[in-house]
Amino acid sequence: MKPTTLDRKVDTQNKSKISGVKAKKKWVPQHKHFEGSVGEGLGFAFKRKQKAKHEYIKLLRKEKKKHPEPKNVYKDEYPEHLKHLYLAEKDKLKKEAWAHRVNRSKVRMKHKGEEEEFHEADDPPQLCLNTEDPILEETETNLDPIQTTELSDKAQQSIPMSNRMRKKQQKKTSHQKTQEEFERIRENQRKKQEEYLKNKQQREEAIQKYKQKKMDTYQRLCKKTKKGQPNLNVQMEYLLQKIQRTDK
Repeated sequence: MKPTTLDRKVDTQNKSKISGVKAKKKWVPQHKHFEGSVGEGLGFAFKRKQKAKHEYIKLLRKEKKKHPEPKNVYKDEYPEHLKHLYLAEKDKLKKEAWAHRVNRSKVRMKHKGEEEEFHEADDPPQLCLNTEDPILEETETNLDPIQTTELSDKAQQSIPMSNRMRKKQQKKTSHQKTQEEFERIRENQRKKQEEYLKNKQQREEAIQKYKQKKMDTYQRLCKKTKKGQPNLNVQMEYLLQKIQRTDK
């Protein structure tokens, strides 16, 4: 039995694989710039789509390298079924820390008050006036009951502040510093602008005066006699005045 053409093709392919020789590429006509077409349906559109996708992913990778996202290292990650317990414990510890802080500040303020009383006891006694301030009475009477309750609540909530907390509150933030710097630069620019406009106005006025003076002298020297000749008397007078000014 003779081998068919299909058997021959399979044998040649197997031989090429065994020998390590690459199979020949498909022949493409010279007038074609790309492999395949719409009519033939050899996957040109799919290849173009894959290429565009690859370029887009490459661009995204480059952008990600340029602007990396900050990693939140201190993020608390709890298991989902125990999350409520962890959060409750966290709130409890926070409240305890706040209570200890308040107690410490109260004790500190109490000691401070005792020291002040001790110092006041050493000082000579002063006369106490029982007269009440009418302005304070008017302000107290004008206040609404809602405002008075709010003030009392605020007074109750107010906690004696330690020196550290006071310094922390007085310390300026970076935003406040930049805002102050911006205001200072703006003020300097405004002053420079005003000074420039003032100098410009003075310069223009001086130029105007100089031009007016030149015009007056020109008109004076251009005067002529009745016969149409230049008036030498006026010119001589002008020269004498000029010499006197230079002598001074």
